[in-house]
Amino acid sequence: MHTPATHTLALRDYGHSHGSHAHDYFQVLIGLDGVLEIEVEGRGAGIAAGEAQVVAPGDRHDFSARRHGAVCLVLDTTQPAWARCAERAPPGSPQLHALARYLAQCMKQPQASALALQHGPALLLEAWSPSPASSADSRRRRIDWHLLADWARARWHQPLAVADLAEVACLSPSQFAQRCRDEQGMGAMQWLRSMRLAHARELRMGGMSVAETARRTGYRSPSALTAALRR
Repeated sequence: MHTPATHTLALRDYGHSHGSHAHDYFQVLIGLDGVLEIEVEGRGAGIAAGEAQVVAPGDRHDFSARRHGAVCLVLDTTQPAWARCAERAPPGSPQLHALARYLAQCMKQPQASALALQHGPALLLEAWSPSPASSADSRRRRIDWHLLADWARARWHQPLAVADLAEVACLSPSQFAQRCRDEQGMGAMQWLRSMRLAHARELRMGGMSVAETARRTGYRSPSALTAALRR
């Protein structure tokens, strides 16, 4: 499958099919009927009606439907905020499953399909991982700094900003910036630069050339990396 531009929402009947693949975007599966057996990176699970699973980019997954097949609402998305959902078990959320069934019905009706496609992905993310209701609530939302650093390491080739980090952490940019100062003792962009430099040092200590290290960590030139390492 090709990488979706942003989101692709579909209703899929797996019949008696089985398969095995990986892709470079998140895939969210919500069971509507039957049971889809799925194994993600060696971890087996079954997606029955009312159950859900997030497959992270790059994760090899095998799947097969039981005798009577399975129907799932499937969201293919590049939205980075789904990284938080992929790291924890699917919620037992009646709202999420009711929303999935509603979207499935909308997609069967041409008049409502466009509206479901437009707003469905954001509604599913909100139902799975609700945004904090207030600034006080947001301070209680735990930030997995190790997971966030790994997410950034995979994207040094992109121009990352505070808003990108905040989106992954499910916070507003101002809330994320304050949490970074409180928990990491530095500004958000300073934290990001320190992660980039630490990765560069790690690669150089492993024997990688300056030019290749600069390319992998997103520095504009080998000399820019050298100057950063000296500082």
